[in-house]
Amino acid sequence: MTQAAHVDYLLRLGDSSLVMGQRLAEWTGHGPVLEEDIAMSNIALDLLGQARLLLTHAGRLEGAGRDEDALAYWRDARAYRNYTLCELPNSGIEKGRTQSGCYGVTMVRNLFFCGFQSLLWTELAQSRDEELAAIAAKSAKETAYHLRHASDWVVRLGDGTDDSHARAQRAVGQLYPYTNEFFVTDPVEEELVAAGIAPRGADLRDAWQALIGRVCDEATLVLPAPAKFASTGKSGLHSEHLDYLLAEMQCVARAHPGATW
Repeated sequence: MTQAAHVDYLLRLGDSSLVMGQRLAEWTGHGPVLEEDIAMSNIALDLLGQARLLLTHAGRLEGAGRDEDALAYWRDARAYRNYTLCELPNSGIEKGRTQSGCYGVTMVRNLFFCGFQSLLWTELAQSRDEELAAIAAKSAKETAYHLRHASDWVVRLGDGTDDSHARAQRAVGQLYPYTNEFFVTDPVEEELVAAGIAPRGADLRDAWQALIGRVCDEATLVLPAPAKFASTGKSGLHSEHLDYLLAEMQCVARAHPGATW
């Protein structure tokens, strides 16, 4: 196994948590009720904590002198390795509507991502990379809550009013194709699998499908038919939405390089 593949895989994990945490943080001060405002902020902080641990580990392994801050704030979009699903706007994928959030989109995306994370962390807790295994064991406990929170909300919205059901169903239809990226095996992943460091994503698909299917059945939501589309964020090819997200996230660090407080 090459060091480059190991670092790349850690960046996939860390970048996905970082970008998803940034998206959820956009709800701070804008939640539908105070309790949800706090809950969403706490989930975003959990994801940020995961990202810090993973990016720190990646930086040390890389050995190029880049710490978590350098990796978070001084890489451009093409260097990011997050799943495309994580960068999509809270409003959905319709152009021109990236500023107004939709809770249905946010919760369906959380369900899809946290469902995958919960399975992945369980497998990574057995990794031969002892530091990654420790990070995964800690993250699994947090993600169990994130998944329960998202599941409860998807059921509430899907099995709620006609309007909430329609919004949730539209979110499922829009976002479901992006989940294919979770399960696409590439040379980086194959190297990690061969070294006993990571599971093969494709091997998690049936369990993820069953988990998501149970929640959607309870929510009276219908999953789309399988599609061949697969996004390519983990390879560095992203949607246009990541550029805008990073511009906002990185602007202070880049305007005041080296600043401390």
